[in-house]
Amino acid sequence: MANLVYKRVSTDQQSTTRQDLVLDEAGIEDPVVFEEDPGTSSRLHPLQRPKFGELLTYARPGDTVHISEMFRLVRGTGHILDVLDVLHRDRLALRVHDGAFSAMDLTARHPRTGELLSTVKFMVQTLAAAGELQRDLQRELTYDGLRAAEARGARGGRRPAVAATKTADVRTAYLEGRSIAALARDHGVSRGAIRTAVADLLPDHTATEEDSPAPELPVTLDMPGKVADFLRAGELDDVERAALDQGVTVRRGQGYTLRVTAVPAVHHRLLARCQPLDGGPGTPAIPAQRKARREYENRVSTCTPRP
Repeated sequence: MANLVYKRVSTDQQSTTRQDLVLDEAGIEDPVVFEEDPGTSSRLHPLQRPKFGELLTYARPGDTVHISEMFRLVRGTGHILDVLDVLHRDRLALRVHDGAFSAMDLTARHPRTGELLSTVKFMVQTLAAAGELQRDLQRELTYDGLRAAEARGARGGRRPAVAATKTADVRTAYLEGRSIAALARDHGVSRGAIRTAVADLLPDHTATEEDSPAPELPVTLDMPGKVADFLRAGELDDVERAALDQGVTVRRGQGYTLRVTAVPAVHHRLLARCQPLDGGPGTPAIPAQRKARREYENRVSTCTPRP
């Protein structure tokens, strides 16, 4: 009986490092690895993915399919049930090594009818709903925290390593001969932070150098629900996915708006990804989706332009 390991990442900017760690800790004996090409779409049904298809062709009854977490293989409840049906047909076991599904026997069947147990279906649907609830709660807490910070006068973005009130003292001390290492110890910051504060005073600094642009600060924009739904179903990098996951859902009649907080560059990237909503050759646009994309475009245009 073989141990078949399946791996997948959503973009070519990601790696399987985390999956490798989880699977290595599981101590799988003599694994046969099937890894999708980087960037294999999560929208593509698992049964249509090349490497998972190769895995099913290679498998024999009694083999076990191993994945680090359920969502490396599937995206939604429907996909899970489809895959479980195929695994049952081919008499293959499924072992999930991390996440909520790791404690469940997802291949359990009724002894007489052979159908997937109703309790398994119920747990799959419940865990999927619980995961969505958890993400919504995290977004709400993040939004509330940002608003509370703004009410206290706090600003978003990364804080400077050397406080603005101390920068002048650092520069004066450096000109008086104090070393960068000593200044770092005095102010409890890194040497790099001190170098940043005195960058124009360093020996290798020239008058023709341009100062580095100030870091972008997060901006909160309302994203129409139709745009958010389209983006969630597509391929996003980790930063873009995190921005959507942390967004706050605001109900508006029968629809909703996702309040997304991100730096302007991320808003511009998300806007570029939903360009297909405007339609194209052979792909007519849906008026409601096109209108939603343009509403988001108008809001993004108010952000600071990307460098």
